[in-house]
Amino acid sequence: MDSFVVGIDIGGTGTKFGIVDNLGNVLSSDVMSTRGHEQIHTFIDELYEKLSVLIENVGGFGRIKGIGVGAPNGNVYTGTIEYAPNLPWKGIIPLAKLLQDKFKLPVKLTNDANAAAVGEMMYGAAKGMKDFILIALGTGVGSGIVANGQLIYGHDGMAGELGHTIIIPDGRLHPGTGKKGSLESYASATGVAKSAVEILNNTDRPSLMRNTPVEKIDSKVVFDAAIAGDEVAKEVFEFTGRILGISLANFVMFSSPEAIILFGGLTKAGDLILKPTREHMEANLIEVFQNKIKILVSHLKESDAAILGASALMWEN
Repeated sequence: MDSFVVGIDIGGTGTKFGIVDNLGNVLSSDVMSTRGHEQIHTFIDELYEKLSVLIENVGGFGRIKGIGVGAPNGNVYTGTIEYAPNLPWKGIIPLAKLLQDKFKLPVKLTNDANAAAVGEMMYGAAKGMKDFILIALGTGVGSGIVANGQLIYGHDGMAGELGHTIIIPDGRLHPGTGKKGSLESYASATGVAKSAVEILNNTDRPSLMRNTPVEKIDSKVVFDAAIAGDEVAKEVFEFTGRILGISLANFVMFSSPEAIILFGGLTKAGDLILKPTREHMEANLIEVFQNKIKILVSHLKESDAAILGASALMWEN
């Protein structure tokens, strides 16, 4: 009888989860709010309630081999989420144990972007690649680094936090970490919205974005304005692409990947962000790395890549 695994992707805004077979098909999936749960216990209760329905539909808990989870600051060695700046739960959360106790199934946890990188390597744009970096551009900026065919975890399981590298010394404050000038402060969906508000406040140039109350401006408002030809909104993406491109040049010179795969909501802006990103990456690379590194956009469904990657943790057993 076939067995299945559960893949869970915990994001700063929402959590996606699904049932996956051993061929990498997501048989069914659902979503719920992460942000709406101040307490981890209410989050796990809702997750159990929603997942139980999907599990019963494939024949019950006896058919489930285990649960793989990708989460911000998820530690593969300890099964804990540690000081995740974009999650409502602070400090160290023993997530794998809490889920194991609730579901009575084996649980493996890793960083959410690491899970997406595994998904890309097994089923997506990085299939067959031994060296690549996945950059997840969502509420925050996550990353998974694969070198010599192996995911880089580091000595403590926390390697690959490229979103928290400082790209502008003494730059924008990151409210979650208290650090200034990190890539995540600029190149995340949150960062794009902040850049838009900053530019609008510092200029009286006309912009469609002025029709939206400042506190309601998000990356979608900026994107819609840019598509409609708004020069200020286009400038926001140009600025974001410049910061991201400079950062990618640094990452390339660190591990010489075959490709950098961009993943997550912000990639929907297409050339608005990709064009300046490519230009600024190439402009900041030394000659030996120029025109060698592909920038690819994940072609896995956004909801599927992280679910697949998380589920792959269980197939490894």
